[in-house]
Amino acid sequence: MANAEKQEIRMALEVVVIPVADVDRSVRFYQGMGWRLDADYEAGPEYRIVQLTPPGSKCSIQFGRGVTSVAPGSAQGMYLVVYDIDRTRVQLMRAGIDVSAIFHCVYDSGAQEQVDGPDENNLNYHSFATFSDPDGNVWLLQQVQEHLAGR
Repeated sequence: MANAEKQEIRMALEVVVIPVADVDRSVRFYQGMGWRLDADYEAGPEYRIVQLTPPGSKCSIQFGRGVTSVAPGSAQGMYLVVYDIDRTRVQLMRAGIDVSAIFHCVYDSGAQEQVDGPDENNLNYHSFATFSDPDGNVWLLQQVQEHLAGR
C-alpha cells in the first residue's frame, strides 16, 4: 500500500472550451492561423462541437452550439507559448489577425508592470503580445525559448 500511495497521479490538460457566437466564423479564424481541425460533429440543430489544435500543441480548443452556456468572448488570458514572438506576430498579422505590439513585464516594484517592447534581456516568460478572436476571446502570446526545469 505504501508504494501505491507514492505513485504519481498523471493528468494532462487536453481541451479548453471557449465560447463563440458563430461556429463557422470561428472555424475559419482558427484554421486561418494554421490550427488543425480535429473534429466537427453535429447532432441536430441544437448541438455541434468543433475541436481544433494549435501547431505543436498537445492541448486543443472546443467550441460549438450547445457546448457551453458561457457568453461568447468571455474567455480571457489564454496563453499560447511561442519560440519566436516576433516571427509569430508577423505570421499572424499576415493571416489578417490584429496582434498587439510586443510588450514585456517588469516586476521591480513587486507588482507587474507592462512596458512597451520585448524584454531587453530576452528572458523567457517575459515578452508578450495579445490578440482576440472574432468574439473577443483574448489570447496571450508568450515567448519561451527554454522552459524551466520540469516543464
